[in-house]
Amino acid sequence: MTTQYLSPDLAELTTTPDLIARRAVRAAYFGFFVDMFEVYLPIAVLAPALVYFIPAGLSAAAKATIFSLVFAISLMGRPIGSMVFGHYGDRLGRRRVTLISVAGFAIATLLVAALPGYRAWGGASIAALLILRLADGVFIGGEYTAANPLAMEYSPKERRGLNAAFIHVGYPAALVCVSLLTAFMLRLAPAGDAGSAYAVWGWRIPFVAGALLAGALFLYYYFSVPESEVWRSSKKSAAPLKEIFAGADLRRLGQLVIVMSGAWLTLDATVAALPGVINTVLGVKSPDVNTGILIGAAISVPILPVVGILSQKFGRRPTLIVLGLLNLAPASALYYLLMAGAYQESAMLVGLVALILVLTIPVWAVITPYLAESFRTEIRSCGYGLSYSLATILPGFYSFYMLGLAKLMPYEFSPIVLLAVGGLMLTLGALAGPETKHVDFDR
Repeated sequence: MTTQYLSPDLAELTTTPDLIARRAVRAAYFGFFVDMFEVYLPIAVLAPALVYFIPAGLSAAAKATIFSLVFAISLMGRPIGSMVFGHYGDRLGRRRVTLISVAGFAIATLLVAALPGYRAWGGASIAALLILRLADGVFIGGEYTAANPLAMEYSPKERRGLNAAFIHVGYPAALVCVSLLTAFMLRLAPAGDAGSAYAVWGWRIPFVAGALLAGALFLYYYFSVPESEVWRSSKKSAAPLKEIFAGADLRRLGQLVIVMSGAWLTLDATVAALPGVINTVLGVKSPDVNTGILIGAAISVPILPVVGILSQKFGRRPTLIVLGLLNLAPASALYYLLMAGAYQESAMLVGLVALILVLTIPVWAVITPYLAESFRTEIRSCGYGLSYSLATILPGFYSFYMLGLAKLMPYEFSPIVLLAVGGLMLTLGALAGPETKHVDFDR
């Protein structure tokens, strides 16, 4: 099989379909790993260094809200990236769009690493951080909009579940790496006030590492991953965005947005909100929280492929329903025990955090094949990206929902409501949609 890697001036390389598929899946895994590494840099890395960007004397709730906004604003940029890059992914090709978007978030992450703090720039420092995180989200939205459909289009139908789960192993793997890197930097450069070693320079090292990983991802796609043959041989839509917002495709998009909103709410309530609430409101030491996240993510790594295999055997729809129910009940109950202080020592706290993650992470093993199988080839990039990213908008304001819920309950319990609602949306959204595992891409 002959494939062209980048442009007509490059030599064509002869490869087997199986080898190309492995490269595409490997690249999507690496891309999702880098994506998650970029997304969670603020969660783990900036939590101990937030004092560098904000004035002294803010309330604990105000600090937690700013902390949450730094994370959430990148999610708000993803729908913009999905619309722009999704259109061009369907019109110009998955691979070209992947290269552009990866280069974009590599540059944005490197610029974050160079930012001055509040003492130098005042409020402009946090504003610049938010703007760069927004740009990061736009480009990340473009990366998975193109890269994940490309990998699915190269995957045999009977292996989509396992291949997609392997891609999403990049999520917990990135959490493990970010947590370990943060722990190492905190030991190397202890955190404290705005003048501490960690606040001044320690947090910058992980951001530089993220930019370098993105650069390596760019080179891998450039030299190793060809364009999708399914896309090459398909008819091309003149207006993918117009098609996706009409008729049956629009109804399908709406159903998938419900499912994905549930997935994002469960993620926001745990990995995003949990460290901020525990650190800033409950005053628990950062190492304990990071350790729990690290262990939970590590345990999830082998669980994700198992969930992918189960979704291939029993179907995406029933798998999503079961995972939604797990978030709705046992995960929410464990979260309550954690926030109620039902632990006697650090080991119990770490265990509760880890168990919550083990119950909430596996849903991501089913997302990529479910979304990719839901749309025709000529609008697949748009459909995948928009259903994945439009769902980040409402959950992205989770920090403000928590402030509103704090009028009805203690602030630290507010994420439990978000987690339960997320589980309910996952379950109801999956019930409203069809099974997709039998979909044939060659059409």
